Amino acid sequence: MSWQDDLLFNVFEPTVALGVREYRVGGDVTEKVDYVVTEEPLEIRVVHWDSGRLVTSRVAVTMRTPGYDFELAVGFLHSEGVVRSTRDVASVYYCTDPNEPQRFNIVNVQLDPNVTFDAESLSRRVFTSSACGVCGAASLEYVQKLCAIRPVGDFVIRREVIASLPSKLRGAQRFFTRTGGLHASGLIDVDGSILYVREDVGRHNAMDKLVGRLLLEGRLPASNKIVLVSGRAGFELVQKAVLAGIPMLAAVGAPSSLAVELAEKYGVTLVGFLRDNKFNVYSSPERII
Repeated sequence: MSWQDDLLFNVFEPTVALGVREYRVGGDVTEKVDYVVTEEPLEIRVVHWDSGRLVTSRVAVTMRTPGYDFELAVGFLHSEGVVRSTRDVASVYYCTDPNEPQRFNIVNVQLDPNVTFDAESLSRRVFTSSACGVCGAASLEYVQKLCAIRPVGDFVIRREVIASLPSKLRGAQRFFTRTGGLHASGLIDVDGSILYVREDVGRHNAMDKLVGRLLLEGRLPASNKIVLVSGRAGFELVQKAVLAGIPMLAAVGAPSSLAVELAEKYGVTLVGFLRDNKFNVYSSPERII
């Protein structure tokens, strides 16, 4: 299966219908159907060339909402500096080993023969990051090592347009209304139109799916674009935006101090608490009129 097929192909339903009891204080108990988000593990493997032969390395497992799995895998590898453009990706496919009980929860990303891959270094970095063992200075240095160029954002945008974005994102979320349990990342043009939306139970996964889509279409860096996230703006989300060349990130929740520091370093306009027709700007306010 090619990566293009994954844009339309879902092995699992993203939601599950359950019979539940609804309790009301001082009222009745009623039977009803409730939809919950599907959550399944996804193992990401890298297939790469080593001493003239193809080697498969297991690099990460993430809990995700199934759908757009190929984008998620590629976006994750982009955020880790393994792939930079669509030329680095030879193919993406689900595991085809009939002995694997969870074949459609395993995605293989085969690298171009010209891409150098250090499996041990990546595994160590992913493990350290997930274990919260990286200090702020090391995190900033790592981003600087991967990205020496600031995102390009030579535009201005009216505050009214920014304030309108959360309702547009909610309107474009296919499954949030049904479940209330999905994060979203939306790529937005400077006129306020939504270009892509990706949903997932994990906010990092939603961003990786979005970036993976752009990479596979050859649309990175995403200059003069805005990304809106449905949760808070942590360091990792700003990092993913910076590496994708996105010059403005808006969040309905709060940013962290390290996220603000990274945004300032790379000239990213960071907007937080975007709700109720108001918002805070933490860095590079010159893009907002």
